[in-house]
Amino acid sequence: MADSFVTVRLGDVCTKIGSGATPRGGNSVYLDHGATALIRSQNIYNDGFRREGLAYLTDKHASELSNVEVQEHDILLNITGDSVARSCQVDANVLPARVNQHVAIIRPDPTKLWPRFLRYCLVAPSMQVKMLSLAGSGATRNALTKGMIEAFQVEAPKDVGEQKAIANILGSLDDKIEMNRRMHESVETMARAIFKSWFVDFDPVKAKAAGRKPAGMDAATAALFPDSLQDSELGKIPKGWEVKSLDEIARFLNGLALQKYPPIGGHSLPVIKIAQLRAGNTNGADCASADIEPDYIIKDGDILFSWSGSLECVLWAGGQGALNQHLFKATSTIYPRWLCYLGIHQHLNDFRHIAAGKATTMGHIQRHHLSAAKLAIPSSTLLRAMDSMMRPIIESIWCREVECRTLAALRDMLLPKLLSGEIRLQIKQFELHAHE
Repeated sequence: MADSFVTVRLGDVCTKIGSGATPRGGNSVYLDHGATALIRSQNIYNDGFRREGLAYLTDKHASELSNVEVQEHDILLNITGDSVARSCQVDANVLPARVNQHVAIIRPDPTKLWPRFLRYCLVAPSMQVKMLSLAGSGATRNALTKGMIEAFQVEAPKDVGEQKAIANILGSLDDKIEMNRRMHESVETMARAIFKSWFVDFDPVKAKAAGRKPAGMDAATAALFPDSLQDSELGKIPKGWEVKSLDEIARFLNGLALQKYPPIGGHSLPVIKIAQLRAGNTNGADCASADIEPDYIIKDGDILFSWSGSLECVLWAGGQGALNQHLFKATSTIYPRWLCYLGIHQHLNDFRHIAAGKATTMGHIQRHHLSAAKLAIPSSTLLRAMDSMMRPIIESIWCREVECRTLAALRDMLLPKLLSGEIRLQIKQFELHAHE
């Protein structure tokens, strides 16, 4: 450890360390929307704050929990259960907020310990190992107590300015990852809206039939849309379009029972199961032999669709892996990737409804459901024109996710080196250039 680093005990440099509380009435009083958020353990991850699943409180219940109010820059730490030790800083956009009893607020004095620097100290691998060991040392469920947190020690530069510099370097990577994720969500929402307009509501055709110019496209593309509808098994569809099932549009390849393909001689691939599909990465995945047929090897940009359990469809961006059973890889040599992907999503809620109705322990769909799922398909000429607009949109989604993976790997490589002072010279150079 560098000479100018000191050991800091959290209890000595924090103005608040304490867990939250649950309002009277528990989850029966939670709201879907409101002025004050209630932050729970499912919102806190080591790679950042997640707004999905936020609950909200009435003004009355928020007032009753005023002693566990979250402030901007606070560090949040999960202190019980399977998610114990996960930590992040609060997202300022959710304030005002409170935390429940499974989450601790850690509020360092910024003149002694910079909050964002502490956030990275807590998610460093060495500290995660320490916290998980402490949390599992009790007789009952995993838990971290206030006394344990107060006793935590971190190594930090004496100079708070240097702490800020370290946090800024790591934070700039996290900020870019978060920006990419938000852009991903916005772009995907836009792509689905365009698809629905063109392939479900047939807005351009209806506009032309009413003598209006179709919105959002150039004149050449608009000219390729018909100006009338015709009868079909789907009801009214654009004149000259065809009805095709999903399994006519794409090939749905079911994965292998990969426990039958154990890795040999260290030549292996991570097994991509439903858990990996949902997480978007292969962290903690089982391994299988890499000597499987190439069709069963997943690459970035592939469409993966889980047909049992939690039905999800994603553009994979978690790196190369092996396709496990219960997952389809959807491909087509005729139709563009975006049409296959958005076509599946168009029917995904129906598939989930079918799966939920199965009288089994794990709901699922069968291949005949793919045959029954239909789409109206335009002429090849119009489809090529659509492709020029839609392909860049859809390709940008998984490409951004690949970039996030690269940035996260860089952050994880830098984090222990920056926290230990191993690359302090680079930090000083960073500060020097920042002031030039």
